[in-house]
Amino acid sequence: MKEITFQELSEDLLTQLVKGAFLTVKSFDKVNTMTIGWGTLGYIWNKPVFMVPVRYTRHTYSMIDRVESFSVSVPVDQDLKKALAFCGTKSGRDMDKIKECGLTLAESQIIDTPIIADCALHLECKIVYKQAMEPGTLSRDIRTSSYPNNDFHVLYYGEIVKAYYK
Repeated sequence: MKEITFQELSEDLLTQLVKGAFLTVKSFDKVNTMTIGWGTLGYIWNKPVFMVPVRYTRHTYSMIDRVESFSVSVPVDQDLKKALAFCGTKSGRDMDKIKECGLTLAESQIIDTPIIADCALHLECKIVYKQAMEPGTLSRDIRTSSYPNNDFHVLYYGEIVKAYYK
């Protein structure tokens, strides 16, 4: 394991994010992962933060909204395109996506939520703020292109408490 700083992770994280990464949540004894392609890396409240949007309709929303942490696992040099596609189109309500994709979970170092061990880059995040989107404040073009069915997101801001390559 190689621990890295907030600043060191930005290039690999942001380059891969548009191709997909795994957002993992653990609620009680259930673990679910979903593919994310959107997120924001920043510094706010004197903390390094990763913000991830989760739609109300996602199974992950029902889990993340009642927990205090999430992990982000990024396949930097791994070919996990099939698993990313599967986890982005199937619901954890209907199946164990981790098992179906043959992904391996590993314990996080600080938070309760595990990481996807098949990936190289990991963020462990403690939720410090969440905010439902206000549809009336979106620009018309974004609302039309990203939310034609009014399927809006809740924005989860996670303090990055640990970032590392494994």
